Amino acid sequence: MSAADAPTLPAAGDPAAFIIANTLLLPVPLAHEILLHVACEAVPLWSKTEDEINEIGLPPPFWAFAWAGGQALARYILDRPLSVAGKTVIDLASGSGLVGIAAMKAGASRVIAYDIDGFARTAILLNARENGVTIEACGDDLLAGAAAPVAGVILAGDIFYERDTAQRAFDFLSAKAAQGASVLIGDPGRSFLPRDRLRKIAEYSVPVSRELEDTDIKKTAVWTLI
Repeated sequence: MSAADAPTLPAAGDPAAFIIANTLLLPVPLAHEILLHVACEAVPLWSKTEDEINEIGLPPPFWAFAWAGGQALARYILDRPLSVAGKTVIDLASGSGLVGIAAMKAGASRVIAYDIDGFARTAILLNARENGVTIEACGDDLLAGAAAPVAGVILAGDIFYERDTAQRAFDFLSAKAAQGASVLIGDPGRSFLPRDRLRKIAEYSVPVSRELEDTDIKKTAVWTLI
């Protein structure tokens, strides 16, 4: 992606400068090979993000945290590089880019990280650079019907947290699986995870923020479609 294609904000602020100023570059607890720009606290960053672009009611800064599902999926990929090696990979609702970065480190030929949040797309590019990999960040909404490139692997971490999003995500993943893609899902058992349609292939104890998960360790699994 060229500088001209980089995501921009609808205000004068510089999203890259904002992210760097309000996060720390730290190793991911379960995937220490990867560094991410992460926030120490969710609520202050959320408020600062709204102030930065003069808009109230923004979604939470999902891009600023290493969520349990993403950590588990990243660990799985790093330990099993053949799952992505030499393949085109879609990282769905990428957030920080953690899973896509893991895929590139494991030998994927191309990773396209999709996220409708402009801050997330900036964070993805920053995090990829810090980890010495190249990832394409795209704002197209695949769950709303935007065309997706042909990919050998679809990765989805922590996407089953809300009923409508979960249903649209499952429909998208099912359609891609029917076309021959391998689907891998990282999820700690969110409320709308369709367990009866999935097969668990790995499980991890993931260190997480108590502020986000109300616990220090989250049992988290990697799943694939039945």
